[in-house]
Amino acid sequence: MTILSSPVPFASRTPVAIIGGGACGLTAALTLADAGIECVVLERDAVPQGSTALSSGFIPACHTRWQRAIGVEDSAALLAADIERKNHHGSDPAVTRAVAAASGATLEWLADAHAIPFHVLEGFLYPGHSVARMHAVPEKTGAGLIGRLAQAAEAAGVMLVTEARVSALFADGGRITGVQVIRPDGSTDAMGCDTLLLACNGYGGNPAMVAQYIPEIAAATYAGHTGNQGDAVLWGAALGAVPADMGAYQGHGSWAVPHGALVTWALMMEGGFQVNLDGARFWNEHEGYSEASQHVIRQREGLAWNIYDARLHALGMTFPDYAELFATGAMKTGATIGELAAQCGLDAAALAVTLAETEACARGDMLCPYSRDFRAKPALQGPYYAVKVTGALFHTQGGLAIDTHGRVLKKDGGAFPNLYAGGGAARGLSGGAVWGYLSGNGLLSAVTLGRIAALDIVARISAARP
Repeated sequence: MTILSSPVPFASRTPVAIIGGGACGLTAALTLADAGIECVVLERDAVPQGSTALSSGFIPACHTRWQRAIGVEDSAALLAADIERKNHHGSDPAVTRAVAAASGATLEWLADAHAIPFHVLEGFLYPGHSVARMHAVPEKTGAGLIGRLAQAAEAAGVMLVTEARVSALFADGGRITGVQVIRPDGSTDAMGCDTLLLACNGYGGNPAMVAQYIPEIAAATYAGHTGNQGDAVLWGAALGAVPADMGAYQGHGSWAVPHGALVTWALMMEGGFQVNLDGARFWNEHEGYSEASQHVIRQREGLAWNIYDARLHALGMTFPDYAELFATGAMKTGATIGELAAQCGLDAAALAVTLAETEACARGDMLCPYSRDFRAKPALQGPYYAVKVTGALFHTQGGLAIDTHGRVLKKDGGAFPNLYAGGGAARGLSGGAVWGYLSGNGLLSAVTLGRIAALDIVARISAARP
């Protein structure tokens, strides 16, 4: 990416420029607005959406009042431990602890200062989480979350400039001095800034970078935002920053085909299972939905069927995304497993054997060959449901190495004086591979690092004032 020398003078100037109007950028902008610090959020789309809108919208956070209200005991230490257990201690431990410690306070601040309501999802746990800590807005969608953040930003008077694609950074001696913006008519503006926050996510929409860093998922469906072109990583590398954990990403093994929609993994956690086109299970579905992407795409034709029952269908219908998908006719159903197999084009005898094995596992009569414990949940009962899925890439988790304040690090270990990164632009919490992704890591780092970085910017600006 292009790094340019500063023009004299800049056409306009702002104390803080934020590239990206997703959860990270808007959370940072709201923090700055609370402190009375002007900023400009530069968003390449006509409406802020990005990866946040495509996500489930669930944010893991600990020690919140919503958890305490339902009797859930949680702590920053427990959240950090869950993150590190999942990524095999592959994330930066100091950043992991800082994010965990700030997570609950960040959501409570959004609720109190900006009227964004949250509640804890109850009744099931996502893979790797020790307690219920997934927080959601009432819509229970990523679109609902980004919509509420955008409304809050507008109410706070945040300057959000849409259809503004940043094509280059201006820098002098390692200090960022401004950005070059391309407008829809092709004209360019040079905007000066005292501080820059990169909140423009990762590189999932850049096929060349995906092939370079995560070739095992390169041929899979990309279910993320096409604007995620890796700009932050490329700018950082050109400046001498340190890209880290570039092999990490969030995949998902439950992307409905041909409909192109996410099917909640709660179905798998509460008793459902996956079979391939031969009607056989092929892995432990409780390991996580991210690594599920690899297991599914390795099956014949890269396809699988999620198998579940009416009890789990009722759970699914509490999620708007699932209800919308069901309305399209994506789900197949049958009173018996044989009828379901006929609806799906699966071998009835093979699927019946698979179901019988899961029932035996639930009774404790046999051990699952993939080490899944079926005993904690009821065995499936007719009527049965199924939906055809594939493995997909959602977003990348590698990015620029940062310190505990969100400042981008140089190769010598020092921090750039006025360059920050958060969300998918920064090194994530998932270690170096697909299996390190703990459910919600993406939005956790987006919202919390946006807050952390902005608070540090506020402190530095305040300290510099006479």
